[in-house]
Amino acid sequence: MAEAGVEMLAGLDRLAILGFAEVVRHLPDILRLRGEVRSFVLRENIDLLVPIDYPGFNLPLAEWTQRRGIPVVYYIAPQVWAWHESRARRLARISDEVCVVLPFEKEFLEAYGTKARFVGHPLLDRDSSEGAAHRAGKGREGPPILGLFPGSRAQEVRRMLPVFLDAAGRLAAVIPEMGVRVARSADLPASLFESCPRGSVATPETVAFEATAAITKSGTITLQLALAGVPMVVGYRVNTLTASIARRLIRVPHIALVNLVADRGVVPERIQDEMTGEELAATVEPLLAFGSEEREAMLADLGEVRSLLGEPGAADRVADSCVRALHGGTVP
Repeated sequence: MAEAGVEMLAGLDRLAILGFAEVVRHLPDILRLRGEVRSFVLRENIDLLVPIDYPGFNLPLAEWTQRRGIPVVYYIAPQVWAWHESRARRLARISDEVCVVLPFEKEFLEAYGTKARFVGHPLLDRDSSEGAAHRAGKGREGPPILGLFPGSRAQEVRRMLPVFLDAAGRLAAVIPEMGVRVARSADLPASLFESCPRGSVATPETVAFEATAAITKSGTITLQLALAGVPMVVGYRVNTLTASIARRLIRVPHIALVNLVADRGVVPERIQDEMTGEELAATVEPLLAFGSEEREAMLADLGEVRSLLGEPGAADRVADSCVRALHGGTVP
């Protein structure tokens, strides 16, 4: 958004907070930012609010703006289907329309009275015919490459990367020709990746293009890897307090989006104490072997996930919803 010319009131350094305990620690700054945004809305006479996910911050803001007669088109719906279903009714009250990017979200939200529109996943707009050709030939030539995707938040990287690198080291001992590539998001400092092998760090897009198989955190990156034709194992770990609370609140059987979209366990998940270097290495090893039964089966499943994500053009559809909201629900 910043690269496209959007004026930023705050960046991810203030917003990328993960976990229940972490939110409590950052609450004073979140409240200050809420005040800054509300002042901006009033000062600039905003005509339309487009909240993007981030429900803890955006739901109260949307409620506040709609009371002032400002229409709300919510894009990337909060994951109310995973936990905190009470937010689904709130979402219905405060939004003129919710543009959802996962196929099962529309029916779920409509049951709570939300006007929902499935716009397709925005990642599909990056999936070109060249990408399809690349997927078909991936892994046929050269030594295997293991991609590591430890996350886009600093606290995720600190927790995941040492374990992911341990798994890579174990695999290198049995597959000495294997290469390792580590994905680093642009807004993360290079110092977080000092423990990585020299020359191994690249952008997530580059690593996804090159990887034969991957060890990854959960989240949208699993869909990116599915579109890139990269078999994967998902590893995730949070602090003990957050994990304890999450076990009581989360109502879905999987944490990886590829598994949620497929409605079954397409990729293995290794969570909390199961996320060890030894376990990750053992699980991903057969996925690095071109032609293996495990790799071929997962590639077929990832193709199914790709077909469920809709058609390219999500941004155009969201823009269309925004124009309608600005004109009272009619097309000008």
